[in-house]
Amino acid sequence: MLVDGGEALPRIAEALRSARSHVYIAGWHITPDFGLTRDDQATRLRDLLGDLAERVEVRVLLWGGAPLPVFTPARAAVRHVREELTRGTRVQCALDFHERPMHCHHEKLIIVDGEVAFVGGIDLTSLGGDRFDRSDHSMRGRLGWHDASSQVRGPAVADVAAHFAARWREVTGEQVQETPSPAAAGEVELQVVRTVPEKIYDFLPRGDFRILEAYTCALRSARELVYLESQFLWSAQVVEILATKLREPPSEDFRVVVLLPAKPNNGADTTRGQLGALAGADNGAGRFLATTISARSGGLSGALYVRAKIGIVDDAWLTVGSANLNEHSFFNDTEMNIVTCDSTLARETRLRLWAEHLERSVEGVSGEPAGVIDELWRPIAGEQLERRKRGEPLTHRLQELPGVSRRSMGLLGPLDSLVVDG
Repeated sequence: MLVDGGEALPRIAEALRSARSHVYIAGWHITPDFGLTRDDQATRLRDLLGDLAERVEVRVLLWGGAPLPVFTPARAAVRHVREELTRGTRVQCALDFHERPMHCHHEKLIIVDGEVAFVGGIDLTSLGGDRFDRSDHSMRGRLGWHDASSQVRGPAVADVAAHFAARWREVTGEQVQETPSPAAAGEVELQVVRTVPEKIYDFLPRGDFRILEAYTCALRSARELVYLESQFLWSAQVVEILATKLREPPSEDFRVVVLLPAKPNNGADTTRGQLGALAGADNGAGRFLATTISARSGGLSGALYVRAKIGIVDDAWLTVGSANLNEHSFFNDTEMNIVTCDSTLARETRLRLWAEHLERSVEGVSGEPAGVIDELWRPIAGEQLERRKRGEPLTHRLQELPGVSRRSMGLLGPLDSLVVDG
């Protein structure tokens, strides 16, 4: 697990520089002058890929962009990116226009030599905000960014590579050499799951919706803890499962904690309606908590965008990838996630994230989840919300999300989910 760009991006740069045969990249968007590192050896992504392409194959597959100027990136901007990446270099860059109207190719994949893959939520772009942020999330004078990815070795890399190859073939007509399945690496068993809408690719006419299937099975099985980080929480299916669990908790210690951005970047706040539905299902029992985080340095605080897509259930199930908890990611955009039932990795990841958000050591958050939520999460988040309401400086990064009212917003959740997200 790679948490935040400050850890993930240099690891990606290291893997790219060590490539011996080929590099495949699939993304929502790329910024050619983006820096994977921020040190004396930092170079533009365009230059790094151009240098690599002199000795290995470099293929970049990007979403073709928005056909209408209602969201970004525009198609003209993406064509400019392709020109920047390929001009004077051997880099191959293809644009994928096989999308449903108003939807996109959202997965973020990097494959090096068929031996290592990065699967997660971090785009190699500065569009909308700089992805290079460290886990202390200090004020940087610009929008902070919390995100996550994974570094994968072993047989699963062949699954990631096969997906890239199928899309590349569909877009360009070029057959990419099949990646042999690497030998097992490590002790973690995992599964590659994806969303591919039906009727957009000949290689998968009926689509693939295993990300939704994975979330559905895991959430229905939850006994004590559901912890979710996401850019959006709009999915009616997910909310209904969680609401049922909150109305009829499977155990006394059952808790649901979600970490979301304070303001989703699509300009709409439909998440509040779904949170209202969950608050209504909780009915004051204190099992549900909706939070966000901010960048902070001393008495200064600023915006920090939550764009991680992580799910953890009972410290027994973990997923990370590009899929948000919405209809776009479950049905209409191309996405890829990694799923594992490795309890050690799931718990270690949760503790690491909780230590980051609660500004504690891992040891300081390693108690029973219900106790940590009741004694740390809820008091800290609630106090910071009250400080913000009073116009006082924040003293902590964590904050309870404002405006989650089961009375005023609960009925709007399902309606907004259908109208805005469907």
